[in-house]
Amino acid sequence: MPWPGRCSHPAPAREEIGQTGTRRIEVPETRRLDPPHLVLEATMTWQTSHLWKFEAGGIRRGVLDPDWSDDIRPAAKASLAGAVGRADGGVVGDLVDSWQHRLLVEDRIEPGPGHLHSRLTDVEDCCPPEDVGGSPGDARFLDIPNEPNGTKQAELLDLRGDPFDRDVSPSDELRLDVLKLAKEG
Repeated sequence: MPWPGRCSHPAPAREEIGQTGTRRIEVPETRRLDPPHLVLEATMTWQTSHLWKFEAGGIRRGVLDPDWSDDIRPAAKASLAGAVGRADGGVVGDLVDSWQHRLLVEDRIEPGPGHLHSRLTDVEDCCPPEDVGGSPGDARFLDIPNEPNGTKQAELLDLRGDPFDRDVSPSDELRLDVLKLAKEG
């Protein structure tokens, strides 16, 4: 079964504030879109609490919700290969905080012996907290040391946790989270 291996998943695109991060994952191309979405979220330490959509070749797939009037097709009915097809990649969007994640298929490979599930192969930089408020919230989040003491600073520090270093990612923890999801799916 071919894999879209060495699949480059830049962490939430933060071009507006000049920050990027990358995750490289291997996911079987025959898997439905919903499990790879869970894998993407696990690579960022996020908890899959937001609605999302995957867009490639002008077609949007995701979780159907009557409150969102969008032309989204059900993700559970599409495989990763079917959704990406010959396109260079896709965009995964968080419908709450407006994060945009670019997904690029770098290569298609045959899995090695024992590699039957999704796996995280490379981690660069940390991701912002899930509910920080998109790119504007992330910019404020990174500017915490310059904030005057007050309620907003306390809220941001609570989201951040301690310690937090954008340049250091918990890569072993992320790999384990992806492995757990892979074994479940």
